[in-house]
Amino acid sequence: MLRLSRLADYGVMVMAHVAADPDGAHNAADTAAATGLPGPTVAKIMARLAKGGLLASQRGARGGYRLAQPAAVTTVAAIITALDGPIALTQCSTSGPSACDRENLCVSRRGINRINTAIRGALEGVTLAELAQPYDFFAPLPPRTVSAVVSNS
Repeated sequence: MLRLSRLADYGVMVMAHVAADPDGAHNAADTAAATGLPGPTVAKIMARLAKGGLLASQRGARGGYRLAQPAAVTTVAAIITALDGPIALTQCSTSGPSACDRENLCVSRRGINRINTAIRGALEGVTLAELAQPYDFFAPLPPRTVSAVVSNS
């Protein structure tokens, strides 16, 4: 099963909360209360997102975290990468050397890389601005923007 880490899932929730009020300063305690997430986990996530350049911290009485860039340019892929590292289905799907001793014999690597590219592309196609919008369960789904990723070629 392909699944986001809990930290990445919570990070998307935290970023969506901050993006819903981009002019406000958000601290970990208030964000934890608003999202229902554990306070220490939110503090850890916010610090890692700031280190990854997605949040900017401000000290002082009116301090807290703010978006480092507009929500319209921050992607889900960027959030996941800041918390979990490169998005990859397998270790050989990342750039750089792999620890796999079968890499030079692997016949599925090309297919896995195509799938990995499609997943990364889909995550890069969803912005934080979209996630921060209130969700209407009764609204029709938007048209699909991700094209078919598997072809017979």
